[in-house]
Amino acid sequence: MNSQKPIQIQTIEELSLNALPCLQQILDDGWVLRFAEGYTKRANSVTPLYAGSPDLAQKIQRCEKIYHRFKLKPMFRLADIPQLETLDRALEELAYVKGDRVSVQTIDLNDSNLSSNDLFPTIAYELSQEWLDHYVHAVDLPLQHWHTMATMLEIIPNPTCYAWLKNRQRFCSCGLGVIENDYLGLFFIATAKHRRGKGYARQLVSALLDWGKHHGATKAYVQVETNNQSAINLYNKLGFTEVYQYFYRIKP
Repeated sequence: MNSQKPIQIQTIEELSLNALPCLQQILDDGWVLRFAEGYTKRANSVTPLYAGSPDLAQKIQRCEKIYHRFKLKPMFRLADIPQLETLDRALEELAYVKGDRVSVQTIDLNDSNLSSNDLFPTIAYELSQEWLDHYVHAVDLPLQHWHTMATMLEIIPNPTCYAWLKNRQRFCSCGLGVIENDYLGLFFIATAKHRRGKGYARQLVSALLDWGKHHGATKAYVQVETNNQSAINLYNKLGFTEVYQYFYRIKP
């Protein structure tokens, strides 16, 4: 592994945790324990950012007790790097099941050629009810998570761009961009079911990248599940390349 790669991974991990805050978090010896009433795995799992003490058994047990208090399954989100292999093996021995795998990809905005758009999205710098309505219906988000999601979005500490695209007054696609330092993070990219495969997501993402570039971002990153081949193809066509993957270990 390139010696610079772990540094870049740590940077993106920190940025992405800041970009989408959870409702509560606990810092424990280099690990970040996050809680958001069960909405999304990322916001309800342990992210080991730094090694901390070598007593993994004690730390894991401590995390389990805390998650049980929150009435949540203990869950770990592990970057696929050598430094976390020992923890991964320890969790496997404790019967933690390996879950979803996510590809983290980046692009250099200074070197990218952003494609021109036929349609221009609506841009807002704060969460609006219209953007929220478009997203929750596009992904069929269960009603019990709507308030949690809105609360998490309202407490984002960094500059945000909420974008949504319509064609003939009909919703097509939406997404969120968050800037910290010179990085733009892309989140909640969604397209209406009956509008998929028509290039609307590409136009939406291109507009977000263009917004980020004009607001000081020189790089962008996105997290996409590895089984979402259409999304992987979209980001590859736009010039994103994979930096690393992460996956979950979940206590049955």
